[in-house]
Amino acid sequence: MIFKNILGIFALLAVVFITGCSHINVTKTEIGLTPQQQEQGVQVTSDGTKYIIDPNKIQGGGPGKGGIGVDRGIPALAEKNIKFVSVEEADEWIEDNELVLALVYKNEKRVYPLQILVWHEIANDVVAGDSLLITYCPLCGSGIAYERQVKIDGKKAETRFGTSGKLYNSNLVMYDEETDTYWQQIDGKAIVGELTGQELKEISIDTVSWGTWKAAHQDSEVLSQDTGMKRNYGRDPYGNYYEDSFLIFPVENEDEDNKIHPKTQIVGIEINGKYKAYIRDELKKGKVIKDNLAGTNIKMEKLEDDRIVIINEDTNQEIIKEEDMWFAWYAFHPETELYQK
Repeated sequence: MIFKNILGIFALLAVVFITGCSHINVTKTEIGLTPQQQEQGVQVTSDGTKYIIDPNKIQGGGPGKGGIGVDRGIPALAEKNIKFVSVEEADEWIEDNELVLALVYKNEKRVYPLQILVWHEIANDVVAGDSLLITYCPLCGSGIAYERQVKIDGKKAETRFGTSGKLYNSNLVMYDEETDTYWQQIDGKAIVGELTGQELKEISIDTVSWGTWKAAHQDSEVLSQDTGMKRNYGRDPYGNYYEDSFLIFPVENEDEDNKIHPKTQIVGIEINGKYKAYIRDELKKGKVIKDNLAGTNIKMEKLEDDRIVIINEDTNQEIIKEEDMWFAWYAFHPETELYQK
């Protein structure tokens, strides 16, 4: 009976895929490609829509287009929904073994519990006066932060982001409020619409355990459950998805060699067009890993508060990382290397 129910769910998802592919709602423009877009290989559909990912490969994920600060679909949090409480207050409803996103930005420390983000996926926050985009895709285990700044008609502009209700490579596809362009969460690239080819500036953020973080950073601000939207925070709607090797949605590139479990959490970096992944659980506190990628010497260290810091030893600058499930990183970067001890 359980098996039949699962088959029924898969059949329903297949229908969602088809309907999602045939009704992609994106910005249409008759404007020609910029020189930069031409260099990037941006193409244009017969109706004038710009793209670097074929719109037919972008699939419906079930819910429709989400609101921004409005309870529709998977609703992104806007400033009015974002409040913060102290570590002491948050400790009453966050378990020590729960995962949270930890941000240290311009001397401010903020925590975004995954028990909240799993229901919203996007928080349009302002930190130290800067507009930031905090994102989490439950299907890919990817918590990533960006600046909320794009270029429109050659000028910098701040915008807010929402969930499109679509997926590419099982990954969250976002839209910006100004142009309705589609952006993939992993790598932060605009893939369909007016701003196609642009890339958001990534900000360092870490996925850590609450118990470890609170012990080290009692002065942090923690995103409150008081979002103004009724959700069962503390209950994860994805159940045991994170341990099961099965993928609900298809991806373009799969690791056919099965190097590691597809949902193993990895830390991924890119240097000069070369990619490499490191298994997160193999990074031990106090142990420094030295490696070389694309001719660049790097140093990686896991701190006592669970953060992972990667330094370009040639320039002494931080290398911004992404933390994803292995299958998701590989789907976008099939040429990636995998660090071996």
